[in-house]
Amino acid sequence: MQTVNLTDHFLIAMPNMADPNFSRTLTYICEHNEEGALGVIVNRPTDLDMAALFDQIGIELERTDLAGQAVYYGGPVQTERGFVLHQPAGEWQSTMAVNERLGLTTSKDILEAVGRGHGPAKLMVSLGYSGWSPGQLEDELGQNAWLSVKADPQVIFDLPVEDRLNAAMKILGIDFAMLSDDAGHA
Repeated sequence: MQTVNLTDHFLIAMPNMADPNFSRTLTYICEHNEEGALGVIVNRPTDLDMAALFDQIGIELERTDLAGQAVYYGGPVQTERGFVLHQPAGEWQSTMAVNERLGLTTSKDILEAVGRGHGPAKLMVSLGYSGWSPGQLEDELGQNAWLSVKADPQVIFDLPVEDRLNAAMKILGIDFAMLSDDAGHA
């Protein structure tokens, strides 16, 4: 089997994606190796905003610029747990360094720092993550369930949620509207 490492890539769900968890999603892959893959969906906001989240976890949010920012549905795995995708990576208690500039943190210390007005300059909080067992993502790619492209952090942190999927498609040079729902049809 050909090995591929999609860490720091976007997965773009094809129009025929049957799984409602991933229909019309853009997923950022934080880790991909022989043990499987882990990522977070970056274009599916929930009804929960940062102010409400911080209230629920008992942390005062001094960064008013973040109060109205949505908390995202990161995927169907561990939806009760928070995942913070952030730039710069920094030094936190439980951080997976995706690369030299991005990290994924699950420890509360990052939220405490953000609450005090510190923490990373750019962040996106999700509940849950997307996970694939060994070989599963490769199989799904072989079935044309996904397109992949090297990720651009600006798509995640600087664009409105409704523009992210199309922006990732433009990196590939494809218009999402031009993709067919039916495999094998032109």
